[in-house]
Amino acid sequence: MPTYFVLSLFWSDYAKLSPAEKAVFLQARDEFMEDLALLRGQRFRPSLRIKGVQGYPGVFEMTWAKDGRATFAFGPSKIPGEPHIIWRRIGDHSIFNNP
Repeated sequence: MPTYFVLSLFWSDYAKLSPAEKAVFLQARDEFMEDLALLRGQRFRPSLRIKGVQGYPGVFEMTWAKDGRATFAFGPSKIPGEPHIIWRRIGDHSIFNNP
């Protein structure tokens, strides 16, 4: 099972989301974690549009709504053989000023 850590900046961003936005993100997060567990991150469902953040090597973005993005990075495994995700930011495109 993949593990994760959430940066305090992510929680600060998350607190600004509406309840509806939070629900949409949580559904996308569950799909992301499911894909990560089953496919070891080699192939995510296309609706999540996982891709690298330009200019920030090792930082990736996930689309969770039309203007909803979450950034993350892969950290050292906490459980041997399992991916470890570090959630960095969440919100609209403005998060890319400091992903």
